[in-house]
Amino acid sequence: MINRDTIDTIITTARVEEVIGDYVNLRRRGVNLLGLCPFHNEKTPSFTVSPAKGIYKCFGCGKAGNSVNFIMEHEHFSYPEALKYLARKYNIEVEEEEQTPEQLLEQNEKESLYNLNLFAQQYFTRMLHETAEGKSVGLSYFRERGMREELINKFQLGFSPDKWDAFSENATQNGYKKEFLLKTGLSLEKDNRMYDRFHSRVIFPIHSASGRVIGFGGRILGSDKNRPKYVNSPESDIYNKSKTLYGIYFAKSAIISKDSCLLVEGYTDVISMHQAGIENVVASSGTSLTHDQVRMIQRYTPNITILYDGDPAGIKASFRGIDMIVEQGMNVKIVLFPDGEDPDSFARKHHPSEVEAFVTENAANFILFKTRLLLGETKNDPIKKAALIREIVNTIALIPDRISRSVYVKECSALMAISEQVLMSELNKILRAKLKKESPEAEKDLEVIQPEQIPAEYQIDIDLYSAEYQERDIIRLLLLYGKDTIPIPSSDVDEPTISVQVADYVVDDLIRDELEFENVVFKSILSVYIEYLQNDTIPDGNIFLNHTDKEIQTVAVNLIFTNYSLSPNWLKNNIMITTEKTRLDMYVMFALRAYKARTLDKQMSEILKKMNLSTTLEEQNEMQKEYIELKKQSMRINKDGLGRIITR
Repeated sequence: MINRDTIDTIITTARVEEVIGDYVNLRRRGVNLLGLCPFHNEKTPSFTVSPAKGIYKCFGCGKAGNSVNFIMEHEHFSYPEALKYLARKYNIEVEEEEQTPEQLLEQNEKESLYNLNLFAQQYFTRMLHETAEGKSVGLSYFRERGMREELINKFQLGFSPDKWDAFSENATQNGYKKEFLLKTGLSLEKDNRMYDRFHSRVIFPIHSASGRVIGFGGRILGSDKNRPKYVNSPESDIYNKSKTLYGIYFAKSAIISKDSCLLVEGYTDVISMHQAGIENVVASSGTSLTHDQVRMIQRYTPNITILYDGDPAGIKASFRGIDMIVEQGMNVKIVLFPDGEDPDSFARKHHPSEVEAFVTENAANFILFKTRLLLGETKNDPIKKAALIREIVNTIALIPDRISRSVYVKECSALMAISEQVLMSELNKILRAKLKKESPEAEKDLEVIQPEQIPAEYQIDIDLYSAEYQERDIIRLLLLYGKDTIPIPSSDVDEPTISVQVADYVVDDLIRDELEFENVVFKSILSVYIEYLQNDTIPDGNIFLNHTDKEIQTVAVNLIFTNYSLSPNWLKNNIMITTEKTRLDMYVMFALRAYKARTLDKQMSEILKKMNLSTTLEEQNEMQKEYIELKKQSMRINKDGLGRIITR
């Protein structure tokens, strides 16, 4: 268990904008940073990070928290796992208290899989560098492909010996369970015997965006046609192929800085491009591109360039996947390498500056590239050309932005020597069909459908006199301004007003009137303030932002975070403005009185209910006196404190 001092050090050191910046491309907007939310699919940024407050909030899906919460949500880590990840990032030594046997038994299964994969990566790396077989076979292969030592170490490349069970035996001897060896796919079982999935192969570890090893790819070096050239880890609780991009951990910073991502096919393509000094590159690892992979890239940049070898058939086969990228509103370009070349071979044969220049100069817009490629195959055949027009217009129809669609219609019209009107007509036909499919009620002259008889929903009882909103406002003021001071009237003639801290004034006022919150979370936060004030201190907002209770933490983030900030132009131009902080005394008084007024309303409502149920005249008279007294208090607070006139 991580001790409290270490947790505080990690939370204090971890800068939320740096942590989230590893996953999301953030751009400054005023005092905050803005980006695409990594927790839901969106095209307009609503994910806001406040460096000053150390928190984030998505105004689209509602996710909010601090740097620890972000890692927990994004990487599906437990609280200790997230803390350890941040400790590694900021080189903080983690001091742990001894775990009880019960805590050890409850160790997360995912962590066991991660630990086993880390052990496997270290084993394969050791076999590559420290054994005669690894050096003569594995290391020789990497060097023959021109890979420098620093690249081999950076990508943690390895080697699995030519023995059926070398790794499985070593892992078992080191205490790793058979259950996890099989779940990660590092070992296979046949006839009650364990053997290695990756034996006699060079190894490419696959990392998550946070840098943890989640799987492996292995390439055979011999010429055995009965064995596949590449094998990969099977899917597990920590490895999902459709949500993984090879090299993303090593590329994300470069993708953000260059605002562009290069997509290649295989492991060696990625490493060779890195060797050429081009680091904003990832691979789909031989699988068809998926929606999750596209969204992963989109978190860092809307610009993607796909690098292909000179095989037109392979390019055409991937058109459907590229259409999916277009549909996400991303800018897609294609780079076609000369015949017989792929990114790996081209990068090995050319100087890094030549590789970068080739990619930059030959990047062609996907839709125009697709039009030219297919146009070359029509050979003036009217039927083929008509099919081409439909193919291209179908792709243009996927673009979400109307202006971009119009631009591509104009460009393709010139390329195909066909009028814009024809293309636009076909485009509108496709868009109408799409609208009809998605929203049939939007189409006219369709079959009239009788409205479905929907039974009345169960009516939920609502407490009309609930003070939850007023409780929320008081807690908000405490979190934002607890340590600020406000002037309050004094009975001292020489000193008519005195300065009191907001937290002291609010808590004392509530305790004096014996008022208690009903909302459980607000009540818990208030109790923390009371406890601290009894020790003559006022709790810092970070206590609640980093609270172990998720509900308290979420409420604190939502109340502290605002999507709006005051423009510096107001101060620059000496424009006098009134803010909540400049009139803090008025807002605090108003919040307390509004809460008391609502509490009195509820008390009067309960008395009226009791009067209706009362059977004796004496009881009714007593309750009526109590009601009248509460009514007087209510009218006084509403009139004098809130400026309201009660007419009922």
